[in-house]
Amino acid sequence: MAIEGNKDDADKCFEIAQSAYTAGNYEKAERFLLKAERLYPTARAKDLLLRIRSAGVGSTRNPPSSPSAEDVRRRKPPTHTTPQREYTQEQLEAVRRIKTKCKDYYEILGVTKEATDSDIKKCYKKLALQLHPDKNHAPGAAEAFKAIGNAAAVLTDPEKRKQYDSRGDEPVPHTQHTHTQYYARGFESDLTAEELFNMFFGATAFPGGGPTVYARRRTREPEPRDTHAGIVQLLPVLVLVLLSMMSGFFISEPVFSLAPNSKYPVPRETVNLKVPYYVKENFHTDYQGSLRRLEMAIEEEYIVNLRHACQRERNYRDSMVWKARNFGDARQYSDAQQLRAPSCDKLHNLHRKD
Repeated sequence: MAIEGNKDDADKCFEIAQSAYTAGNYEKAERFLLKAERLYPTARAKDLLLRIRSAGVGSTRNPPSSPSAEDVRRRKPPTHTTPQREYTQEQLEAVRRIKTKCKDYYEILGVTKEATDSDIKKCYKKLALQLHPDKNHAPGAAEAFKAIGNAAAVLTDPEKRKQYDSRGDEPVPHTQHTHTQYYARGFESDLTAEELFNMFFGATAFPGGGPTVYARRRTREPEPRDTHAGIVQLLPVLVLVLLSMMSGFFISEPVFSLAPNSKYPVPRETVNLKVPYYVKENFHTDYQGSLRRLEMAIEEEYIVNLRHACQRERNYRDSMVWKARNFGDARQYSDAQQLRAPSCDKLHNLHRKD
């Protein structure tokens, strides 16, 4: 009995097989059609598989002794041309939408001007996996990938987004040559598209892909600035530096540390939850406050840190599971589901003690 959840993976296999069949790569087409049939049998997959085998190019039959001129043309592209890498119609349409139809950064990412930071990051992740040139070989994929990277970098920066919205009437330029810059004047990102992608997914998002050469850091020409305006902009920074220097005279060092170091070498443990913490060597003589209140504060800080770490571990696991499902990698999907969350386990054990 076919599993309904495998239908999407079977559809992807069929699209790859169809592209391979069009390119004349019948062996690859048959391999992906068989995989699609194992995942979720369909009539269209059976029909295409039958056509390949009836032509005598599949693995189950011998090739005909005298292939037709049409077969030769399909199977053997001219030696003077470089064979193109396969891509689906859906991938090509995604590239065309960004290169020819989008007028601003919001349209590029497919969000409204009221979108939250979380909405923008979610849409960027979806588009980045679809347009990354290691997965999308359609013409213009590299330029489209740069476009969504620059859009996400600007719209997730509160200050740049505010400036962009105030000057958002400047359209994103569209040209037909390959060196198109996908940003409005003054709103290019300080990060390359590849660097931004690695910030969201890590450097191992495509473990099989080679190094990409399109993501180079752009060198930006210095813009002339008004001297007085520069001084005014630096004033808040100078005030913050001055306040931080002054605060050092009034704020004493912490009484404890949750991690051992040269200042806090003496280990201790809270009475209630048995949380380990570390104090200075002169703690017993210098500390005059309530030990019970101190340990309550230690346990509260420890639990808050565990919650944050637990959330990060869950987000990472969910991201890996989602990527594995998206790429149809069953082994990676199984590994992602088995990823542990040690901080969550510690937090659960603490709640059991309560």
